Amino acid sequence: MDPFNKATDIDTDIIGNLGPFAPLAGIWEGEKGIDIAPAREGPAETRYRERITLDPIGPVVNGPQVLYGLKYSTVAWPMGESDPFHEEVGYWLWDPQERQVMRCFMVPRAVTLIAGGNAEPDAKIIKMAADVGSETFGILSNPFLDTAFKTVRYELTITIHDDGSFSYAEDTQLKIHGQDDIFHHTDENRLSRSA
Repeated sequence: MDPFNKATDIDTDIIGNLGPFAPLAGIWEGEKGIDIAPAREGPAETRYRERITLDPIGPVVNGPQVLYGLKYSTVAWPMGESDPFHEEVGYWLWDPQERQVMRCFMVPRAVTLIAGGNAEPDAKIIKMAADVGSETFGILSNPFLDTAFKTVRYELTITIHDDGSFSYAEDTQLKIHGQDDIFHHTDENRLSRSA
């Protein structure tokens, strides 16, 4: 059976094996996003709305390792605009044996990463990180970005709230060519299940 063809058939057995990601299966929307990004004049703030689709998959079998997860896509638009300024595709994965959470994704700027961390199956706060140069939880960028805006670390915290919503806070740490200090490109939003 191919786990990648289960995305539209939300199977309760799969959701039951998603560990801390189980409450997140579905479609989510939020209009409280704040992006702080580098700009010519210094940090620039963009308020945004976002839609995240999280489709259950699994089991994905790597020999003795069995993963369950959420295939996801994210699109974010600046408030009041129709053209998105950010998109992602990837997977949020749960390894129940190792109590490990992982997120692997790509953005169309030609950056990809795998972030990871440890969590309990019922965790309400989930943390993951990736570092440039790591052969496990690492970051790769295209040659231009590697020179001009090198991502050296990525940190993510997801919080599942009692009201059924969830929020996230991301810190993408950039080494910008010609600058000594690391720039913290941050994003945060709180999302509710879409009707």
